[in-house]
Amino acid sequence: MDMDHHAWAFKPAEPLQKSSTGLLKGLTFSVKDLIGVSPWPLKASTHAPLPHVPDNPVTQKLLLAGALLVGKTHLHEIALGIMGMNPVAGQALNPLSPNRISGGSSSGAAITVATRECDFALGTDTGGSIRIPAALCGVYGFKPTHNLYSTQGVLPLSPTCDHLGTFARSINMIQQVHQAILGERPLHVSWKGVKVGLWSIKNWVTPEVWETTENFSHKLQRLGASVEVFDFQVPAGTYSTIVLAEAAFIHRAALEREEAGFGEGTLALLQQGKTIPAVQYLAAMKERDMVLQDLKGLFHRYDVLIAPTVPSIAPLLGEDTLDLPEGKIPMRQAFLRITNPWSLLGIPVVSVPLPLRGLSIGVQVMLPQGEDARLLGLCAELG
Repeated sequence: MDMDHHAWAFKPAEPLQKSSTGLLKGLTFSVKDLIGVSPWPLKASTHAPLPHVPDNPVTQKLLLAGALLVGKTHLHEIALGIMGMNPVAGQALNPLSPNRISGGSSSGAAITVATRECDFALGTDTGGSIRIPAALCGVYGFKPTHNLYSTQGVLPLSPTCDHLGTFARSINMIQQVHQAILGERPLHVSWKGVKVGLWSIKNWVTPEVWETTENFSHKLQRLGASVEVFDFQVPAGTYSTIVLAEAAFIHRAALEREEAGFGEGTLALLQQGKTIPAVQYLAAMKERDMVLQDLKGLFHRYDVLIAPTVPSIAPLLGEDTLDLPEGKIPMRQAFLRITNPWSLLGIPVVSVPLPLRGLSIGVQVMLPQGEDARLLGLCAELG
């Protein structure tokens, strides 16, 4: 495991330790380098100047619960992307196959858990940034209800969609960390009689991903759940309008400089965000409210929603489109449209890893806002 996957942004000689007792005594973790931990540097895997970020209270809680912080991890530059690419470390590499992408933006977080360099990791998810790398690297990724884990002391990208969450190799570990953060004890729940909706996006994923997702739904049926397919649409552009407008505002000081310091792709997206008129942003926020109403309707019909996490196994380095049943789709769009609705809507999601051809994909398991403990309990029952 000595290979460099470009995961570590900052690795001190000694881990940071605040307590030798507590629920997480002796467990090790990493944090994405958007998260404030003094006296450590915060660079967000960019050369651009950043707004000041104070200490993150969740990280402090984990330290006080006895966990040891072993370092900070690289990300897709300022978290604005899903490839795991940045101008500081370059492309993050998939630990299951180093000629493939790890996914992002929390690339280093997923990698350090997958390579067993730590027991769990903190990452952020604005449009899929925990779930995508978790699925591609073969670990569990948990995006809690919006603002359940404090994003204070986390460099924002889009306050409307930003979530702080966790990675681990087991759901039990995620439950333990959840308990340390919130004091909620793990729930034991059964799949018996649970009504499950499967998002019908067969054309958005490769046939092998759809087949693996259907096999997962058959497993839920064997556990006593009922499964049926549902349709759900989010207006195109709602998510990107909100995120790019907010990101351009967060990084406005750097954008005003002659040399902003961002990589080419990041700069192009931020400049796009800068040109979004207020009326377009407000219209997108109104669309979001309407989609939230649609989601309420869905959760009247179903207890749990499931969907693939990723459209394919990890793409090879250098690929920028995916071949899907509906045609060639740009990589960013192909990945984000499957995960971003659930960040936009702020509901808790676990990406459960599913092996495929020696690599990994994932399935998203989703519940209504605030039902995080129940979600983790259901996922723990999957064995």
